[in-house]
Amino acid sequence: MGDTNNRSMLMFIGIGLVAGFLASLVVGGGGLITYLVSGLIGSFVGGYLFSALGINLGISNALVRQIVTSTIGAIIVVLLARLIA
Repeated sequence: MGDTNNRSMLMFIGIGLVAGFLASLVVGGGGLITYLVSGLIGSFVGGYLFSALGINLGISNALVRQIVTSTIGAIIVVLLARLIA
């Protein structure tokens, strides 16, 4: 039981890092912690927005779909953070 939870958490962190890195390529910025935070928050934001708006990316691979969704969410998070600051 614990092994599955650990694996899920590592996948979530890995997707967050990749999404944060990809978002930084689009909007600029850097740093491992920044990638992780923006990617993890972006996962929630992107997932919420896509489900609330009924957006279907049409990507059959679940990992790629989650990375794209998280990246778009991370871009939104970074742009909102810059707008506020």
